[in-house]
Amino acid sequence: MTPDPASPLAGDGTGPGPSHSPVRHQGRLGRTAASARIAGRIGATRLTGRVRTRLAPPERRKEVAAAAEFRTAEQVAESLGDMKGALMKLGQIASFVDEGLPEPWRAALARLQSDAAPMAPELAAEVAAAELGAPPTTVFRRWDPVPLAAASIGQVHRAETRDGRQVAVKVQYPGVATAIEADLANTEVLARVLPMLFPSLDAKVLAAELRDRLTEELDYRHEAVNQRRFGAVYRNHPFIHVPAVVDEYSTGQVLTTELATGARFAEVEGWDRVERDRAGETLFRFVFRGINRLGMFNGDPHPGNYLFAPGGRVTFLDFGLVKSFAAEETQVFHEMIRTLVLLGDGEGYRRALESVGLLRRDPALPTAEVIDYFSHFHDLVLEPGPRTVEHEYASETVRRVFNSNSPVAKAVSLPSMFVIVQRINLGLYALLARLGATADWRGIAEELWPMVDGPPSTALGELEARWLEERAREGDPVVRPS
Repeated sequence: MTPDPASPLAGDGTGPGPSHSPVRHQGRLGRTAASARIAGRIGATRLTGRVRTRLAPPERRKEVAAAAEFRTAEQVAESLGDMKGALMKLGQIASFVDEGLPEPWRAALARLQSDAAPMAPELAAEVAAAELGAPPTTVFRRWDPVPLAAASIGQVHRAETRDGRQVAVKVQYPGVATAIEADLANTEVLARVLPMLFPSLDAKVLAAELRDRLTEELDYRHEAVNQRRFGAVYRNHPFIHVPAVVDEYSTGQVLTTELATGARFAEVEGWDRVERDRAGETLFRFVFRGINRLGMFNGDPHPGNYLFAPGGRVTFLDFGLVKSFAAEETQVFHEMIRTLVLLGDGEGYRRALESVGLLRRDPALPTAEVIDYFSHFHDLVLEPGPRTVEHEYASETVRRVFNSNSPVAKAVSLPSMFVIVQRINLGLYALLARLGATADWRGIAEELWPMVDGPPSTALGELEARWLEERAREGDPVVRPS
């Protein structure tokens, strides 16, 4: 299939649905009541479905049960999209992370990645006017009141600056900060909704991850700083693009960047194998160069945060949650790779885990069991040669992360430096599996590991190597940002 890079998108990377009022259910009591209504609707639909299934002829019971499950999933997707904030973000995470969700649920929740209901045009204009000092139709030469994208925190409008630049303007929903704070402070809301979406996962872990994620995302000034840092690093890169921030039109609740174009993730899933492999390789390179060479990680591997073009070209969007690592923290990652992957030193790997508190010291726990548990997360790079990332690998990764029954898992405690990095296991590998991406991941990783500094192993690697050489000649080597 020939890719079409023409669709203009930016910001949260999700598409608009019907026009919507400000974020509803802002107070804690209101959000709790809304959550209870979701639970009630689901309960009623499930009860009706069970009755219909029992009354159906035996040969139609599976069909009737599947239809009832689909109706339940549709109700959840509609309700969470309406509430926005933390609860909608949960649905987005569920739709592409939990490989254990029944297919009707993932299909319905996937709408939250592409069809979130935007706020009414006049409300978006009010927020922009309050932040920028004048109505957007005055601030910009052209302002499109119909959003390009709408998601859980804000929505994106296309505009043209007075000097002719085409830009994407992300406007935060009015009241969303209050709604999110109410969701995150209200354990009753989370207790009601999380089990619906993640029946197989640890709700406490997900709630903590969500809290960190959304708190960072609410300040667009923070995101602008992150985006500028990544943009400076990847200046003139041959296949990685970070849209430039337009500072004079950016504030705490409005973020303006150059307009980006490209194909969305769902479209890329239908491209031919060569293009899917290239897209997957670019995602892999972006994530692991960030951790191993730059000391920073963009922690939201979400399908709506990328725009694709042929040849492995990817535009990266949404820098609301970026984790910066100190040099000694990056060294921990390198020591784990050195001992397990490069040397096959199980005891050394175990000591590395214990030294940072990732694994509790327990002499009764055999090292062989520790290696069996953790080696799965390094499986793609343990051996050289082509490897296809399959759904079963992503699913098993999720199961291991949240398997509280494993004796090794019971001895695991995530230090703060590892919490956001788990998004690789929960997000990136799920996306690579959806692409069915095939590559010599070990060869690519060796290019990115500074203790190996291997030669280019792919065509994209050759392009990146030439870019690195050019940056070095300019006296601006891409190692670690200041």
